[in-house]
Formats: sequence, C-alpha cells, structure tokens
Amino acid sequence: MSAQDLPEQLAELVTDFHEVPEPDKLQLLLEFSRSLPELPARLGEHPEELEQVTECQSPLFLAVELDGTGPDAPVSLFFSAPAEAPTTRGFAAILHEGLDGLPASQVLDVPDDLPERFGLTRLVSPLRMRGMSAMLGRIKRQITAQQAA
Repeated sequence: MSAQDLPEQLAELVTDFHEVPEPDKLQLLLEFSRSLPELPARLGEHPEELEQVTECQSPLFLAVELDGTGPDAPVSLFFSAPAEAPTTRGFAAILHEGLDGLPASQVLDVPDDLPERFGLTRLVSPLRMRGMSAMLGRIKRQITAQQAA
C-alpha cells in the first residue's frame, strides 16, 4: 500500500510494518504498545478531559490539544489504554508516534484508510481495525471542533 500521501513520520511507520514478514507484524505492534507514553499528570487527574473511543474493544481514552490556532497549530495527542490491551495500545502508540507534533492541517489530511495501510487486516480482527479507525476519526473531530471554537 502507498505511503506517499502520508506525512513523513507516518509514512515511515507504514513502511516499517511492510518490511517485516507477516508473522512478525503482531510482534511489532506489541513493541509499539510498550512505547505508548503515559498521560501527563494534569490529564491523569482530570479523566473527564479525555474522550472514550467506544468502538475499541478495550477501554481507550484520548485527548487532543492544539498549540495555537490555524492550520499550522501543532497537535499534541494523549492516550490512555490498559497494559492488558496490547493491540489497542499498539494502535494508539502508532497514531501518537505518527501524528503527534504535526500541524493540524496535516493530521486532518491523513486518509481515513490509514489503519488498513499497516498490513494488519489479516492478523487483527475487523472489530479491532474499526477501533483504530475510530481513534483517527476522533482525533480529526477534536481538531476540527477546537479550530471552530
């Protein structure tokens, strides 16, 4: 699958997944799950500031912050998912690594078929794939809402 229409850091992640043999893709996803940053204390103390992504099979919460206004405002992403949910945490970590710090306009331009581009559809259930799609959708919706405010 093409990674040409993706921001560079996200394209590199897609390429990384395509360079490993299919049996090793789940191991790579597990490695990503271990790299998901913890919530900053200010969000951990205020869970009401996080939005639950109910489409995920495991409890996943996220928050999006823009540093400024306009299309070039950098995006900061925050995720909370239990350690016993490695697939969900892995997807969140991929989105964090691939999107965090990018300008809002670039995040909004990420194609909605992004989850399928990692080559995991034969290894991960459709329900879990929908969870990653829902995470991306929530991120875009929160950016749009914040830009409109």
